[in-house]
Amino acid sequence: MMDDRNALLSDQTFARAIEFIWREAELLDRRDYRAWLEMWDPNGIYVVPIDPDTTDYEATLNYAFDDQHMRELRVQRMASGYSASAADAARTVRTVSRFTRSSDSADLVEVKSSQIIIAYKRGVSTIFAADLTHKISMANGQPLLVEKVIRLINSTEALSAIGFLL
Repeated sequence: MMDDRNALLSDQTFARAIEFIWREAELLDRRDYRAWLEMWDPNGIYVVPIDPDTTDYEATLNYAFDDQHMRELRVQRMASGYSASAADAARTVRTVSRFTRSSDSADLVEVKSSQIIIAYKRGVSTIFAADLTHKISMANGQPLLVEKVIRLINSTEALSAIGFLL
């Protein structure tokens, strides 16, 4: 009986994590970056590594390696309208799928998934594909991002205009 209860709670936690990830994608597509910031644990890390196999993000070069301060600066830049990328930002549609549970506990769930982003700007559509890893804290009853890693499938190529990936 206890195993059934634990499995049910684990399935419910996984389902909540997936809903949380879908909500994040929706906020980003709507450019609601302030609400996106509220989804983060203050100690959380957002990473877009160049090396597709790295796990030591601090010791390798990344497109992004943002703590809370850097996320806030990124959002400020994107929301200000003063930078060229913000004034003429691409419209995006994200699809996140292929969810697998890497690990979970009562307080932390790790979910791996795939993401396709279509970015439309100046009459041109660009496709970005990536494997995602979300580590989500469930400790206080409200999910919070502890870590998000975006592994672009073409990360070792020259890329431009990826600041909106978040």
